[in-house]
This record gives sequence, structure tokens and C-alpha cells, in this order.
Amino acid sequence: MIASKPGSPLLSTTSYKVVLPFYLYAAFSFFAATALLFFSTDAFLKHYFQPHLLAITHIMALGWGPMVILGASHQLVPVLIEGKLYSNKLAYTSFVLAAIGIPLLCYGFYEFNMGAPAKWGGRFVVLALLAYLINIGISISKSKNENVHAVFVFTSVLWLFITVALGLALVYNFTFTFMRHNSVHYLPLHVHIGIIGWFLLLVIGVASRLIPLFLISKFSNPGILWLIFWLVNLSLLLFILIFYFLPISYSLIPDVMLFVSILLFIYYCIAAYKQRIRKQVDEQVRLSLLSAIMMALPLILLFIILLIFINRKAENNAFMVAYGFIIFFGWITAIILGMTFKTLPFIVWNKVYRKRSGQGKTPSPKDMFSNTVFKIMCIAYLLGFIIFICGLLFPQSILLKPGALLLLITAILYNWNVIKIFTHKAQLK
Repeated sequence: MIASKPGSPLLSTTSYKVVLPFYLYAAFSFFAATALLFFSTDAFLKHYFQPHLLAITHIMALGWGPMVILGASHQLVPVLIEGKLYSNKLAYTSFVLAAIGIPLLCYGFYEFNMGAPAKWGGRFVVLALLAYLINIGISISKSKNENVHAVFVFTSVLWLFITVALGLALVYNFTFTFMRHNSVHYLPLHVHIGIIGWFLLLVIGVASRLIPLFLISKFSNPGILWLIFWLVNLSLLLFILIFYFLPISYSLIPDVMLFVSILLFIYYCIAAYKQRIRKQVDEQVRLSLLSAIMMALPLILLFIILLIFINRKAENNAFMVAYGFIIFFGWITAIILGMTFKTLPFIVWNKVYRKRSGQGKTPSPKDMFSNTVFKIMCIAYLLGFIIFICGLLFPQSILLKPGALLLLITAILYNWNVIKIFTHKAQLK
């Protein structure tokens, strides 16, 4: 993730060869997830722990969100620390290992084969993230300009590694049952660490830098960001302690802490928006701002789930499935759909035109993709998301298929624009 204009020093921090494969892999993963979603809608009205849902969830949780974010962070982290990425080789290594491991793991879940496919897939993913963690950790440690954004990123990577390592342990637990409880028991812990520790911390750390950047805003408040950082991390540590030692009802305490942290971040985004110099806000940034508001939806639903659990001593499957869907297909997807077309065009623009400076007038990065297709994609996405959520919550199977179809169309249009950017040829006037 990069600066808002060609020629910026932010564009030259890391080779495009490191970053671009992650974007392309993520685009195909998004298509694969929505295709499976369309052909597996009936599974969403069943228990959340079943093969097709596990496969779709992990494609979204590993192949879609993280691959975009990992790729972009190779570009962004050097910007945050005002330094260089430690090793391009480690970046390539993490990509190759993840690219092999993710489909193996997801295939294992889809077939519910916890043998070789799932185990080897999990091993490759753990090694991929270990390579990434070492690379980012050394990069940050070598810099003299550490800041709150870099701390967010590095801490999120630590939580991601813990999430994936725990996930691999759960896969092995199906075969060897070395844990105190069965693997299903630990799923809430696995999911919560990943969503809060990895996604939430990373999104806040990155977005708090990029949103003011893209808005050309004067707003800056590191104090709020540090408060958010400690609220999120302490809430997660508290949740882990409650999970092991206290009744589930106590989870309302860390949930309140999380809700406060998200409200603070929404305030941060609103303040940046109000103090912007650029009055015209493009569709890509608007979608990213919408995703900040959507962050509150999973927590509201989590409150409802906990209240149902406390009052009835039982879980509500519809709410549980909707909770996961909102996170992966709502909050995370909205962020990526918006930010991809603010970042990827600049990376490719720099690749194509960096050595052609002064040879003629170049197109702007916005000209490298179709804004019309982007707008249609946004409409399809919002309609599909709303319709599918309604089908889950009420529940109505008749709504799931059209909702899934619209999300599949979203993925097709997203891939169309991504490929258009990737295949862009120099056009000098």
C-alpha cells in the first residue's frame, strides 16, 4: 500500500515482483470462495462446523484477506518505518509456501480429510507465516523510525502466527487427540485470535495511515491509536483467560473493550475525513470508509450471541454463521475491494512507467482500470451481502442463492479489473 501519486518515494520501497503475486493469488482465491459459496448455500443453514463452511472460511481467511494484506505490507512496512524490506527472498519464500499450503489445507477441509492434505497444508502455511514474521520483524528492528503503525503491524503478525499454529494443532488433534477437549471446543478461540489479533490490529494500523493519506488529511492523533492498540490487545488476552478459566458470560467485558476501541477508530476516520484537504472523495476510499463502520456489525452480533447463550445456555447457529460471514464477506472484503484499486494501480504504474519518465504524457493510475466496472461491482457486492445476510438471519434459503450469485458476480468483476491492471501496456501520448 502506497502513496497517492506517481513518482512518490513510497512507490520504490519494494520491488513489484514481490508484491504483485500476492494480489493475483488473492483475486483468484476470492473467486474460488464465492464460487463455492454459490454452490454450497444450503450448508449455511446447517451447523457452522461442517466441511464446506470450513473450506470457504479458510479460503477467505487465508487466501483472500491475508494474501492481499501480506503482499501490500511488503510495500507498506518500509514506508511506515522509513526503511527497507529486509529480504525479498524471504518474501518470495512466504508466497510460495502459502500458495502451496492454502489449497491443500482448504481441500482437506472440503473433503474433511484431516490426514495428509490438511496436515501438509497447515505446515506450509505455518512456515510461510514464519518466513513473513522473520522478514517483517528484522525490517522493523533495523529501523530507527518505529511508530505506532509499525507496532500495530508487527503485533498483528505475531497474533497471526499464533492463530495459524493453533489451527495446525487443531488439525493434528483430530487424529491424535492430545488436547484436553476436541477441536470444535477450541474453534471460538482460534477464530477470535485470528479476527481480533490479526485482522483488526492490522486493519487499524494500516488504515489509520492510509485513510488520512488518501484523503490528504491534516489529522493525526497517535495518542488515540496507542489507546486503541492497548484496548484491543488487553481485550484479546482477557478473552483467552476467560476462555480457559471463567464462564463464557464474562466475555462481555472484553467485548465492551473491543467495541470502545472500534468506536475510537471510527472517530479517528471521521476526524480525518472532516479535516481532509481533498474535498472530492473517490468511490474506492468511500468503500474503505464504509468498511470502518462495518467493523461494528460483528461485535453487535457477538453481543446478541452471548446474550442468547447466557439466557438459553445454548448457541444460536444462525447468528454464529452470520457473525463469521459479516467478518469475512463484509468488513474484510469491503476493505480489500476499496483499497485494491487505490494501491494496485500505483504499483503497476510504477512498474510500467518508472523508466519512461519524460518520454510523453502517461495515463493516471485511475485510467488503468474501469471505474464503471468498479461501480457495478460495488452495487453487486452491497446487494449480495445484504440479501445473503437476510437469508442467514431469518433464515430463508430462497435468499441465499441470489445473494451468493451477486457475490460471485462481484468476484468476477473484481478479477476482471485486477487482470486489466496486470496486463496494462505502456500508453504514451
